[in-house]
Amino acid sequence: MSLGPVMLDIGDAGLSPADRRLLREPAVGGVILFSRNYRSPSQLSDLVGEIRALRSPPLLVAVDHEGGRVQRFRDGFSAIPPMREIGHAYDRDADTGLALARQAGWLIASELRAAGIDLCFAPCVDLDWGVSDVIGNRAFHRRPAVVGDLAVSFCRGLRSAGMAAVAKHFPGHGAVVVDSHEALPVDRRDYGELLDDIAPYDRLIESGALAGVMTAHVEYREIDSLPASFSPAWVRRELRDRLGFGGAVFCDDLSMKATRAYGSMPERAKRALDAGCDMVLVCNDRDAAIRVVEALAGHSNPPSLVRLARLHGIGRPLRESLLASDEWRAASAAVSQWSDPPPLELDS
Repeated sequence: MSLGPVMLDIGDAGLSPADRRLLREPAVGGVILFSRNYRSPSQLSDLVGEIRALRSPPLLVAVDHEGGRVQRFRDGFSAIPPMREIGHAYDRDADTGLALARQAGWLIASELRAAGIDLCFAPCVDLDWGVSDVIGNRAFHRRPAVVGDLAVSFCRGLRSAGMAAVAKHFPGHGAVVVDSHEALPVDRRDYGELLDDIAPYDRLIESGALAGVMTAHVEYREIDSLPASFSPAWVRRELRDRLGFGGAVFCDDLSMKATRAYGSMPERAKRALDAGCDMVLVCNDRDAAIRVVEALAGHSNPPSLVRLARLHGIGRPLRESLLASDEWRAASAAVSQWSDPPPLELDS
């Protein structure tokens, strides 16, 4: 059975019979985990093993684990600081900042891969325009070139530990005040002004370090009346055609309030897929997830299947061996010198 176009969540630290039935549906292609799904490293490993055993090829297992405010697993995992701290390190010394970005990527990926997780939705490459609280210190920097270079190093760190990188939120969420979890943000800048926000994606694609992109639930009114997640102009024309991106495109969580004006949940999912997304997320709404899965039961897009299949993690270190390794000790020590993550978490 191939991977379907829907990624959804589960309710607890183990799979219920209802979870197992739903995850076996053909339209399902992945599971995103949250803090509620985590108790300990061993429990997490068992849960991921249960998920992977349901299907062949196994479902993709993903998590938001950027560091700082957005780190789902804490006790038993290294505390990763917000990416802005790496940007500050870069300002003090560029080589140090680039090395820290790579170490942070490697540390995140190696610990997640030890639990069998395929994907971390990171890095966040939104620019730090100083107006968005929901992005805030998740951003590396204000300058596009610095964000691009740090993101490339971070992605190479992920890849060296066997994990693909998924950059977000395309084409940029950093210049709007409104949080797309709560309402639809509208960015009124023209295309020329948006090129700074797009530049890190150009750099990542050119480097070959990027396997996935997650779209923004933001309307860029001067370019299209649709949010980027539903916009062929952004996904097909800009990301695919102009930037030449050949990896997987994820639509951010369709349960976010920014998408509510665009039809029922199945209609939103179809809009995103028609726009060129390969996979849609439906989180924290089981009834809606079921409706989407049913509506997309016959969906087939062979290029998407290939792109998604490339996102499975590579290799899986034993946790005990990882924590005893010189590389983990060095990365952990480097991170601990600049780590002070606040407790706030976001849903996506």
